[in-house]
Amino acid sequence: MKILVLHGPNLNLFGRREPHIYGHTTLAQIDEQLAALAGELGVQLETIQSNHEGVLIDFFHKHIDSAQGALVNPAGLTQHGVPLHDAIKAMPFPVLEVHMSNIAAREPWRSHSIISPAVKGTIQGLGPQSYLLGLRGIVALARENKG
Repeated sequence: MKILVLHGPNLNLFGRREPHIYGHTTLAQIDEQLAALAGELGVQLETIQSNHEGVLIDFFHKHIDSAQGALVNPAGLTQHGVPLHDAIKAMPFPVLEVHMSNIAAREPWRSHSIISPAVKGTIQGLGPQSYLLGLRGIVALARENKG
């Protein structure tokens, strides 16, 4: 089973960018934790980080017939990524949205996600645990879809 993990713009700066919001865990550390959990769950991960929406969309398109689920942290595309929203809706597998911070508790303009209506669910506000819980969740959903 293949699960995609897509990290949006500026998430390569985790650990340095606004640590009072995102903490000190780096993206590399999150990916290492996800890889370890994927091993325990017996799934393969394909991971990407890009500061460009089109790259994330192309990644979805590339894996449309080979993936069984995806996690996406759309970051700054959360509020404005209409093409990303549309790409997610085109996927034949479940997608979960994850956020390190609780976007509803931040600036008012951050609280509305245009990505949320395109995904199966959202996990947010739990720091790196958002990703780990998201991986457990998407694997469970993918296995339900298979069965």
